[in-house]
Amino acid sequence: MRLCQDTPSVAPTARLVLADGSVFEGEGLGATGTAVGEVCFNTAITGYQEILTDPSYAGQIITFTFPHIGNVGANDQDLENATDDAAVAARGAILRAGVTSPSNYRARMDLDAWMRRRGIVGIAGIDTRALTALIRETGMPHGVVAHQPGGLFDITALQQKAKGFSGLEGRDLSKHVTGETPYLAKGGDWDGEGGFEVGNPNGPLVVVIDYGVKRNILRRLVSAGAKVQVVPPTASFDDIMALKPQGVVLSNGPGDPAATGEYAVPVIKQLIDSKVPMLCICLGHQMLALALGAKTLKMPQGHHGANHPVQEHDTGKVEIVSMNHGFAVDESTLPDGVEPTYTSLFDKTNAGLRIIGAPVISVQHHPEASPGPQDSFGVFDRFLTMVGEQRAA
Repeated sequence: MRLCQDTPSVAPTARLVLADGSVFEGEGLGATGTAVGEVCFNTAITGYQEILTDPSYAGQIITFTFPHIGNVGANDQDLENATDDAAVAARGAILRAGVTSPSNYRARMDLDAWMRRRGIVGIAGIDTRALTALIRETGMPHGVVAHQPGGLFDITALQQKAKGFSGLEGRDLSKHVTGETPYLAKGGDWDGEGGFEVGNPNGPLVVVIDYGVKRNILRRLVSAGAKVQVVPPTASFDDIMALKPQGVVLSNGPGDPAATGEYAVPVIKQLIDSKVPMLCICLGHQMLALALGAKTLKMPQGHHGANHPVQEHDTGKVEIVSMNHGFAVDESTLPDGVEPTYTSLFDKTNAGLRIIGAPVISVQHHPEASPGPQDSFGVFDRFLTMVGEQRAA
């Protein structure tokens, strides 16, 4: 299959080549060179800068289904990588329309220049609807985005590169997007012209285990009243408990939960036994399930977007949430004593857990949004309430 833009240039400067031989022709943007990864699609209509800096996208190439990406430019605030170690997450970007000049008072540069600075290889002008349909029908393929201003490409070599990509199953990618140095997170929510809220230095200490944490998770915890200490993914149980945490958060992150779980699950089991209140998000949710004896599985298309409906079991309330994951908890393998708390209304996959009789909750979706609706902000308040109750006990 060979698909090109509606009005192709004389020499298109970019190609997307899939492992099955499909070739998409378009115009290059961002960094030059090639990027190989798993090709997924994201249905959000806002927040492209947050999406491209989400560490959970490590090893992936993002297809934006919304056609007009880049029209508000880029700035220095809307970044989701919490550290420089996580600065390179998404490997590439695929757009329908070419990037226009930015039109927003917060813009500091256009998307093309911003992507070039961050090393993200992009292609614009292709039929993203056809690509999305292909992913929906056959699953997320391995592919290569190539940007060459001269328009010369070795398609056979690019296809072999796509075929040679090892995929995300069995891969621990958390260590690729995290550092080894603990740090204190300080900024809270963005409050418009005033910048970021200042946190409470005397709030309860919450330790966040960074498997690829989004910056807005840290901001939400700070704004909810916590003092937030971030530790690397390889931190031991003794390292964490030496900080005297009043709560622990298992963060989101990229890759296969079973692979990261090889070193994370033993620590998580000890944390559960310690009775410290815990909130587990996305990858953290999946590894909590593994620690409890359940299994995870690879999803054909995954969930990537800011318009996903999930239903809370206790109230029946439906929340529209942000999601970004390619693995899911196999709910049929949950042991006794563990209850599902949320369900995805798109495909009925599990979207949340709690341990009966223990202060441990988890969500598959992203309650911090960024981008996305704020329906699930209450998850952080619920967690801090558990922390307060444990302190008072």
